[in-house]
Amino acid sequence: MQNAVDYSAFTEKIIAESKTDGKKPTLLLHVCCAPCSSYVLEYLSSYFEITLFYYNPNIFPEKEYNFRLSELNRFIREFPSGKDVKILPCDYEPEAFDEISKGLEEQKEGEERCKKCYALRLSETAKAAKGRFDYFTTSLSISPYKNAKWLNEIGSELSKEYGVSYLFSDFKKKNGYKRSIELSKEYGLYRQDYCGCIFSARQAETRRLEKFINK
Repeated sequence: MQNAVDYSAFTEKIIAESKTDGKKPTLLLHVCCAPCSSYVLEYLSSYFEITLFYYNPNIFPEKEYNFRLSELNRFIREFPSGKDVKILPCDYEPEAFDEISKGLEEQKEGEERCKKCYALRLSETAKAAKGRFDYFTTSLSISPYKNAKWLNEIGSELSKEYGVSYLFSDFKKKNGYKRSIELSKEYGLYRQDYCGCIFSARQAETRRLEKFINK
């Protein structure tokens, strides 16, 4: 069983505590695409002042990186609470992902390479949040293919390292993933069929070929 801890309960506890002082805490939310951001923004925007952090050096190719960013911007423009959401821009740095992937190129999705990718993206988020935001977190746990236990363990360690609170979460819970699909349909969002990196793109292509052959 992947998650023995109910991380969504931690989120609810922090939200409940934040309501008591009447002031919205600031949150730096790492995001990877518009579909994964949709439900998370719907859920959290009432409780936090949110800035999005689109740092994803794993995404391949650059054209895909830019298109996902453009879809994210479009969603924010069209989403009712999007007017209150900011984006902290990041440079495209594929070499950072290439570095952490060395020696792990043959691994399947969900193995150690993915854990290192989580750490890479969350580390940059924590650095950017330090001294500027009350909390940081990521929308990655909305996906049933992402390991929420790893994400929260990494976030917890980075919180200690950088001195900024981490918002524990498992956004796929309580129909979060289902709601993200509904919002994607409602706003006509591009839903990619691979996580983003060149390795997952190759695996997706293999799946498409196998499906075609087995028709």
